Amino acid sequence: MVQEKSLSTQQVADILHVSRSTIYELIKKGEIQSYKIGRKVRFTQDDVDAYISRSRHQHSTKPVKKIETHSTLLVPEERTEPEFILSGQDVVLDILANYLQDADVNVIRTYLSGFEGLLSLYQDNIHAAACHLYDGEQYNTSFVKSLMPGVSAVLVNVSYRKQGFYVRSGNPKRITGWQDLKRKDIRIINRRVGSSARILLDTNLKSLGISPANVKGYDNIMKSHLTVASAIASGEADLALGTERISKQIDEIDFIPLMEERFDLVIKKDMLEDESVQKLLRILRSKEFRREVSRFTDNDYRDLGKIISEV
Repeated sequence: MVQEKSLSTQQVADILHVSRSTIYELIKKGEIQSYKIGRKVRFTQDDVDAYISRSRHQHSTKPVKKIETHSTLLVPEERTEPEFILSGQDVVLDILANYLQDADVNVIRTYLSGFEGLLSLYQDNIHAAACHLYDGEQYNTSFVKSLMPGVSAVLVNVSYRKQGFYVRSGNPKRITGWQDLKRKDIRIINRRVGSSARILLDTNLKSLGISPANVKGYDNIMKSHLTVASAIASGEADLALGTERISKQIDEIDFIPLMEERFDLVIKKDMLEDESVQKLLRILRSKEFRREVSRFTDNDYRDLGKIISEV
């Protein structure tokens, strides 16, 4: 299994549009997290996204805590019980967490996939799970029903995002859509089981009658949109699934849009009157929050804060 690809200082400088010396200064000040492999400084996507989120939001009274919620779906016992645990992997959720912190909500962030987040919400280990899971016909609703049986929940929209293929700049293999997965000259990079990109890929392979065993690179796994985009840019494969936003951070790739995905927050219905949830809804529906996230990404926020459906 391929490990998550790290980012170099130059790659992070390019993403942030600053010099390498600025990156080293940020490391020195403790403003961006990094690690070392030998004598080389390396970063992860989470490091970069967390720094961008903090830079975009200047009003936080204290930092939002983050926790690792593993496949056991258990929250560490040694910490103080939080008022609200928000799960999901989009940087917009980090901005939302900062706004909640400003509103005196003791919020903690965890970065589960949508699939794992719904399971954790079902077990009362978190309070809101972000997801963008496609079943071949619609987003999220069927997964909420199957992964949270017997539980009434609401789906609150965050955004609509373009999902598509990352290909090398100039699209040398002339890739146009899902049918290209049948080609023998195409090698892909995949995402881990449970991720929305993996579920989207598997759903379309099944609808096309394509066996995963016949797709080159199907077992070549990377963790994040940014790492797979970087791998495509460096020529490690021909194609990978991801969101449009990340494609704009890497110069050496093109983006082929395939569909619009719906990104929702799932909250148990009996939590709707909770003060922390009411504050969350007010933030999502505020002009200030819409203005900030609209500047930060090219996502479509036409239904931001709207209850899309009840399950």
